[in-house]
Amino acid sequence: MSPTLLSMTENTAPFPAKAVEEEAIGRNRLLAALPAADFALLAPHLVEVTLDSGTLLQEQGQPIKRVYFPHGGIVSLLGILPEGHAVDTATLGRDGAIGLSAGLGSRIGSSRAVVQLPMRAAQVVPARLAEAAGESRAVRDMIVRYNDILFAQVQQAVACNTVHHVQERLCRWLLQAHDRIDGDTVPFTQEFLSGLLGVQRTTVTAICRRLQDERVLDVRRGRIHIHDFGALERKACACYRIMRRLTDQMSAPLQVTFD
Repeated sequence: MSPTLLSMTENTAPFPAKAVEEEAIGRNRLLAALPAADFALLAPHLVEVTLDSGTLLQEQGQPIKRVYFPHGGIVSLLGILPEGHAVDTATLGRDGAIGLSAGLGSRIGSSRAVVQLPMRAAQVVPARLAEAAGESRAVRDMIVRYNDILFAQVQQAVACNTVHHVQERLCRWLLQAHDRIDGDTVPFTQEFLSGLLGVQRTTVTAICRRLQDERVLDVRRGRIHIHDFGALERKACACYRIMRRLTDQMSAPLQVTFD
């Protein structure tokens, strides 16, 4: 079984009775990019939750029960193979959302979404998001733009996973994780990374040892410290820069036009 699936638990707890504090709203870049008047339609329905590592937020082919706007942490979108293995197809954090297509009527999750680093997030039921989208062009535009860009990211990841060398993909994933956390230490094991990349642990171990010898990484039990960010970026495939540009587009301020 892939390490990304170990200790995975579905977030089935009822909504906590805690509204999202105003200062927390800006931690999610999609919500922060909404004009104030349009965000006000959604704000009363958002509640803040704490999500542990391994929490299942969405299952491929299953109904979307809640929409999540992370304030930090990392969520992996995983493609599920027939034999049960899961491979990373997108990495999300405070720059994105999970289940956002439900705001336009989509009811089924297109991928599995699992929390990889603990986080707090704003969550809302799909019906409330759909109501806000029905009243606000800005909210609708946010959903459409995000889904388009996320689809482009997934396509890029699929191509990357098919063509590029494991070392390039490992470096690309570490850079993407680094973009979504505070500091230069990525708290993941080599076993976890092997499952995420769909390769043997010995392969990841050999790559990490080589990168450590070159003083690019500092590998310790349960964590990987990025010692030379520039060198790591040079060793990653060009997909990292493509995905970084797409991520920046996701959270850019909305330009609402009127017909």
